[in-house]
Amino acid sequence: MTLRLPLLALAAAATLTVAPSAPAIAKEETKSVVVLSRTWAVTQVAEEPVIYRATRDNNNLNPFGPPPRLRTLQAIAAIQQATGCRPIVASMYQNISGQFFSQVSCN
Repeated sequence: MTLRLPLLALAAAATLTVAPSAPAIAKEETKSVVVLSRTWAVTQVAEEPVIYRATRDNNNLNPFGPPPRLRTLQAIAAIQQATGCRPIVASMYQNISGQFFSQVSCN
């Protein structure tokens, strides 16, 4: 019993000192593009170097949606359509959530 009160006080103090995190605000608006009958949302996430994020709409996990396609090729096409620039494939990576990040070359 004697340890429980200090632990509760410590936990209460820790929750009060945590700063509220502000939501991430995109520098540019999100652009929606359609690639192979799939909708992608493309957003710029960094300015130097210019990095874009492509996220595929999962169509609410609709089993009667369009057939599956290769996501990497779709992400490349989505970034290219949304930006007008060519993605640098060597810089492209995918996180565990299925979002693709890539630098672009506007030459």
